[in-house]
Amino acid sequence: MQQPAASSPAPVDFEVEPEHYRHWSVAYDGAIARVTMAVDPEGGLREGYELKLNSYDLGVDIELADIVRRMRFEHPEVRVVVLRSGIDRVFCAGANINMLGQSTHAWKVNFCKFTNETRCELEEATGASQQAYVAACNGTTAGGGYELALACEEIYLQDDGNSAVSLPEVPLLGVLPGTGGLTRLVDKRKVRRDRADVFSTTAEGIRGKKAKQWRLVDDVFPRSKFDEKVAVRATALVQRYSKDLPAGERKGVELTALAPEVEGNDRRYRHVALEVDQTARTASLTITGPTADDVAILRRGGEAAQQAGAELWALRAYRELDDALLHLRVNNPTVGLVLVRAKGDAQTVLDHDAALVAARDHWFVREVLLHMGRVLRRMDNTSRSFFALGDRGTAFAGNLLELALAADRFYLLDDSSAPVHVGLGELNEGALPMAHGLTRLQTRLYGEQDTLDGLVGNRALLEPSAADDAGLVTVLLDDIDWDDDVRIAIEERVSLSPDALTGMEQNLRFAGPETPESKIYARLSAWQNWIFIRPNATGPEGALTLYGRPERPSFDWQRV
Repeated sequence: MQQPAASSPAPVDFEVEPEHYRHWSVAYDGAIARVTMAVDPEGGLREGYELKLNSYDLGVDIELADIVRRMRFEHPEVRVVVLRSGIDRVFCAGANINMLGQSTHAWKVNFCKFTNETRCELEEATGASQQAYVAACNGTTAGGGYELALACEEIYLQDDGNSAVSLPEVPLLGVLPGTGGLTRLVDKRKVRRDRADVFSTTAEGIRGKKAKQWRLVDDVFPRSKFDEKVAVRATALVQRYSKDLPAGERKGVELTALAPEVEGNDRRYRHVALEVDQTARTASLTITGPTADDVAILRRGGEAAQQAGAELWALRAYRELDDALLHLRVNNPTVGLVLVRAKGDAQTVLDHDAALVAARDHWFVREVLLHMGRVLRRMDNTSRSFFALGDRGTAFAGNLLELALAADRFYLLDDSSAPVHVGLGELNEGALPMAHGLTRLQTRLYGEQDTLDGLVGNRALLEPSAADDAGLVTVLLDDIDWDDDVRIAIEERVSLSPDALTGMEQNLRFAGPETPESKIYARLSAWQNWIFIRPNATGPEGALTLYGRPERPSFDWQRV
């Protein structure tokens, strides 16, 4: 995901502090927060483009992702978040076209993926954290700008004769709305498919009462009363999203900086280590599990967990894992295979998970569990091969077993002198679902219901042979074969086409049913990986390449 340039661009940093936001501001008023988008035109993450009309690049969205996450952990008192623009007559013009035009294919695809993950986290905040997002569209709401609005619970459009919502990618750029726009139109807002067809091919968009009639927005308000009407609606939503809250004031938890040690491409956090071998095109991703002290904190209940705050193992370790995954995606594009290890004691991990589940009624613990689930889904959607290596000293149990179940293969050492145990806990049975709604255990054993039934509820640590018999292991190796067989598997994997592997993995990882979220990611992979390299979009005479120029695009008219 690097940009073409004479020298390598600086690595992208996914940590940001609110005092360093360049494009967003947040104001809090009791149960209502107002998030204002006023993109700095000169604040692009890379040189060579200007972020006009509240258009955005990855840097803008990194800040938004930070806002959404901090809103959930640091401001649990907030029930309604109003997203609005700080620019008159413009809400958001979407992804910056010049940025897309000069970006590599990998950058475009991963940019869309990260943006989608932010939108999904925003939607989860509404559905699971009782923080409803409202889009106050006071002007041009185009492309990714409308897709941001679509991620909100309600959308309100200024009715002034000019303000419109639009998805102009097909008629103007020869591509598709890359952050779930089409899926959210028909699956979420229930827009009729024929109307969605007209809307998505009408470059100027739809405004006023017609936008409301077609369910593209929830209501339209005149310019003179727009802010007032949105405020009334936000107040009403506060009541809806407060009625089921337990009594008592929620005190937020500050998300402190992770501050990893960085040496070249390697990153060492407190609980996670990422080591990159550029020559071999592999990376080692190791997470160290919880200790007995971490278990003791959780056994004292939700209040004790909240007092531990951002240092709680389950929160800090998964924040570190999340950051490491993003660095793998964006700053290490040639790494093809990630070797995953989980260090620690398997029984301690299971004890930790049991204590976490026991405290899950507390709002903070619930948010920690939701965050763990989001990070694991980030891993599911990362276009890298993952091999989990269960050698000596590893503890693939409970929440850490999810890493092995998310991996494309799980190699386990069978050494009677130092057995490596595998264990299932309650977190493997529904608390950390994949994007398509199934657990990773259900996905692993899809079609093997009897085997699955025999595992659910089993809290005993499994010997390697038993874990293999239960279908949890891909390859069981004895001590004699381990080094050679694992080495050969690694060498074989990195020799294969990365494009073929991305397609294969995306197909194989999501066995079973679909949900709107899984559709978004699956279609993103298929649509954007294909359309972004077609000459009709990105060739010398493609629509995206020539956007803003006087020349008209030249299309290959063959349907393929």
